[in-house]
Amino acid sequence: MEIIAKQIAKAALDIKAINLQPDNPFTWASGYKMPIYNDNRLFLFYPQYRRLICEGFAKLIEEKAIPCDIIAGTPTAGIPHGMLLAERLGKPFIYPRMHQKDHGMRNKIEGVPNMDMLQGKHVVMIEDLISTGKSSVASLKVIKAAGAKVNICLSIFTYGFKKAQDAFDAADADYFPLITLDTLITVLEEEKYFNTKQLDLLREWKKSPFTWGEQFNDREA
Repeated sequence: MEIIAKQIAKAALDIKAINLQPDNPFTWASGYKMPIYNDNRLFLFYPQYRRLICEGFAKLIEEKAIPCDIIAGTPTAGIPHGMLLAERLGKPFIYPRMHQKDHGMRNKIEGVPNMDMLQGKHVVMIEDLISTGKSSVASLKVIKAAGAKVNICLSIFTYGFKKAQDAFDAADADYFPLITLDTLITVLEEEKYFNTKQLDLLREWKKSPFTWGEQFNDREA
């Protein structure tokens, strides 16, 4: 898995799916200043990287011996990667809606002919990015409410926030990413993307991501 993880991390940096600016941080919608911005949708443009991600997910399921009857994708970014994985594994594919349709069949879960078909089935959720874990856990709960056994989420990347682990713990679930921040920093060092000072800034951010940006507020003042 380490080789695939590094390959995906390098690809993410090359195509700017992961952008890093430790000296000039991004301002997230939440208002926090962060040295990283992630857009995994950019992987969809590159067939070779889609295949690589799919291979990574398949290996995670195999190596961790994760029970899997059905693949699900979180709306919307997890759907394409989940669909590719389901095709590779020969598994059914579904995806939850965060808001139930108010017309037609009023589906809360799409892709399954009859909700009884989910009873007792092991469902593996596919996500592109896990930050706080809130939306991922919400998707898990929708499918769990239909009677499925869904307590594992696989993601392309995670920031490694404690909030995410707390959210999954509260939902009696867990998640496994293809790329962690540690993997990313290792690739940055090996590929000499940044100098030592910039890498140290990233390590400091990892320790306290929600207060790290305060140093830049002081500079602006």
